Amino acid sequence: MKVHKKSLWMVIFSFSLLVFSCVTINIYFPAEKVESVAGEIVDEIRNRKPGEKDSRLNDPEKSFAQIIRLALWPSLAWAQDVKDVSNPTIRALKQKMKTRYNQMKPFYQKGILKEGDDGYVSIGDTKGLALKDKRDLNNLVNAENNDRKILYAEVAKALKIEPSQINKIAEIFAKEWQK
Repeated sequence: MKVHKKSLWMVIFSFSLLVFSCVTINIYFPAEKVESVAGEIVDEIRNRKPGEKDSRLNDPEKSFAQIIRLALWPSLAWAQDVKDVSNPTIRALKQKMKTRYNQMKPFYQKGILKEGDDGYVSIGDTKGLALKDKRDLNNLVNAENNDRKILYAEVAKALKIEPSQINKIAEIFAKEWQK
């Protein structure tokens, strides 16, 4: 009887240990790095100077505050060093998107093109556009969205982020595109 009781306790203990030792795996997502990279890439494609994006950087008091913040949180400082994520594919995409942006800019200004929260361009109201212009606009948007999809995947690869996280990258880029 003692042997069975001891065996039963061992089984219960082992089972309890198995149940309570389930491991949760957290996948680290470097949001600061992606934000930094997204800002640099969008600025380059849209021909924005860094000062145009954030006028707070010109304020000496806020610049001092930013230096203090970076000193206290080194991960932010490290994220700022990662801005230059590049490879031949990313450079080629940036050049194509820069050229295409000049063609798309008038449609943005008229409110026909919109930046979605998902990181992709969508077409709004096209009333008043000729059929040829609508077709050309559709082609521009399709090409832009295809290139963005590839860009997000390349950024993920360059920053060693799991491909399953590409939608998060696109959402971070969306905030930069919307600026």
